[in-house]
Amino acid sequence: MKKGIIGKKIGMTQIFDDKGKVVPVTVVEAGPCVVVQKKTLENDGYEAVQVGFGDQKPQRVKKPLTGHFKKADAAPKKVLRELRLEDTSALNVGDLIKADVFETGEKVDITGVSKGKGYAGVIKRWNFHRLKETHGTGPVARHGGSNGAISDPSRVWKGLKMAGHMGAETVTVQNLTVVKVDAENNLIAIKGAVPGPNGGTVVIRNSVKA
Repeated sequence: MKKGIIGKKIGMTQIFDDKGKVVPVTVVEAGPCVVVQKKTLENDGYEAVQVGFGDQKPQRVKKPLTGHFKKADAAPKKVLRELRLEDTSALNVGDLIKADVFETGEKVDITGVSKGKGYAGVIKRWNFHRLKETHGTGPVARHGGSNGAISDPSRVWKGLKMAGHMGAETVTVQNLTVVKVDAENNLIAIKGAVPGPNGGTVVIRNSVKA
C-alpha cells in the first residue's frame, strides 16, 4: 500500500539498536497532516489527496487559499502537497495522517530541497580534478579547462559541466530505513542523512525500489 506524509527535518543524532551498535539517524517531525482536498478519477482524471502540514497565521494566507481551507473546514496550513496514495477512497476531507502510518524497519524515499551553496566552481560542484600546478600551468589549478573544440562544433555542448549555481534543488534519497517511530510526539527517526537544512520541509513516501 502506498503511504506518504509531510514532515519537518529536525536534525541528526544517534541512537543505539538492540545489539548496542550506534545508528546515525535524522529526526523528522512527521505530521499530523490534514486532508484538505480529494482528487477523483471522475473530476480530475486521477486519484490523489491534497494534504496540509504546519499551522499558519490566518492573516498570512491569501483570500483564495483562505476559501480553500474554509471549504475543507481546516485551519490554514503552511505547506500543501499532493500525495498519490493507493487507497484514496479510504480517506476523506478532514482526516488526519499521523506518523504511525509508517512502521519500524520500513523502507522509505524522502524528498526535500537541498541546501543552497550559491555560485560554485567545477571542483566543488562536479568533483573535477585539479590541474597541474607545475610546468607553466599558471594560476588556473581550479579552473574547468577546455569547453570544446574551435572548428567543430564551434560551440559549447548543452549540459556541459561548468561553474554555476549549486544546490537549492529538489532531491530524493531512496531506500532509507525507518529506525524508530514516536507516534505520541509525531517523530520518525530515519537512518542516514536527509536532504535539506534543519527546519526544511520533506515528504516521506514508500520506497519504490524496496
